[in-house]
Amino acid sequence: MRVLHISPLYAQPVDGLPTQAATTGFYWVSCARSELETQLPAIQTMLTRLGGSALVDLHVSDLLNPAIPSNYDYTSVYDVLVFRRLANAHLPPLNGSHASPAPAVAAPPALVAGTGSAASSAPPPSHSLAHSGQREAPVLQRVETQPVGFALYDQILLSVHPDGCFVLENFWQRLISGPAKTDGRQVSSKMPVEPADLMLRMVNGMVDGYLDLRRTLTRQIDHWQMALLKPNKRFSNWASVLDVRLALHQLDEICEDQRAAVQDWTEALEGWPPEHTPARQHERELLRVRSRDVLEHIERVTHHIHRMEQSAETAVQMHFSAQSNRANDIMRTLTTVTAIFLPLNLIAGIFGMNFEFIPFVHKKDGFIWALAAMVIITVVLVAYFWRRRYLESEEKDSP
Repeated sequence: MRVLHISPLYAQPVDGLPTQAATTGFYWVSCARSELETQLPAIQTMLTRLGGSALVDLHVSDLLNPAIPSNYDYTSVYDVLVFRRLANAHLPPLNGSHASPAPAVAAPPALVAGTGSAASSAPPPSHSLAHSGQREAPVLQRVETQPVGFALYDQILLSVHPDGCFVLENFWQRLISGPAKTDGRQVSSKMPVEPADLMLRMVNGMVDGYLDLRRTLTRQIDHWQMALLKPNKRFSNWASVLDVRLALHQLDEICEDQRAAVQDWTEALEGWPPEHTPARQHERELLRVRSRDVLEHIERVTHHIHRMEQSAETAVQMHFSAQSNRANDIMRTLTTVTAIFLPLNLIAGIFGMNFEFIPFVHKKDGFIWALAAMVIITVVLVAYFWRRRYLESEEKDSP
């Protein structure tokens, strides 16, 4: 568990849970889900002393639930926001290094759509990441997410993270180091002025992870489009295509839950009591702007996911259309060849009848005339069908 006292000018770590309200700034108490479970009585006492109310049991169970979707709730004293972020395996290394990220905790087998019943979002075991071992086609990894919970009070922010949370480490280091400077000029944003500001910054950072994921999704969707549209190669890796579609559907459900949670938060923010000082009014307006920015980022990710789903569906439909055209070409060629041989079979059948008197049968040059007739008929039919483009393939080689 970590405690940080954040003031407008600096952020200072605090040993142990705070016992009294901060004279300036606010406290950020961050802990892992297991730490919240083991130290819940001490945390509830601290929240009652500093915030005026302890967490209700329903909100405590939400913060401890690793399978809960993104959602928002509130009481008259505090607000609770749960936001699902990408697992560490999908995030860039800290400080731009290329070290291997920590192993990701798998997403729950079921994600809840909205705030109601559970909806399955994980691919079945038969379509797991084992397909990624195939060399010819990199498979889209299943999007793994983990919930981060926030309990927002007037002067304290309680955040509950999974073990080894990248978001926690990143923001902790940024706040401890303070505003960065280059050549004596400040280049980064100022310290958070209130708990809601810090919470929105962390949520915005988590949404940016989904924005970065779009590049990987786009590259892999483009790969499958090229693989599906190769006319001369038979495609059989349909399980991997199903993995891609399931991952996109799962990501769409996650973003819809996030959008609903942030939308509820934005509407609740509009209902807060008005501020009376110009400085506080400006801070409130900044919160609204940051909330709308987070919502716009989520909608951008959702729009991109829908576009990729349409691209994948279009590629599959074009693949089947190309296969259908190829089958039509084959059937047309076979039909044409059959039509060419039908008169030849007719001639052979006539001269193969068991009658004693058949023209040209007892003549020396009868066979030559019959063979010449077959050749002439064949040439005429081939020329006719070629002129009608029945023997020409529609597939043209690219220059």
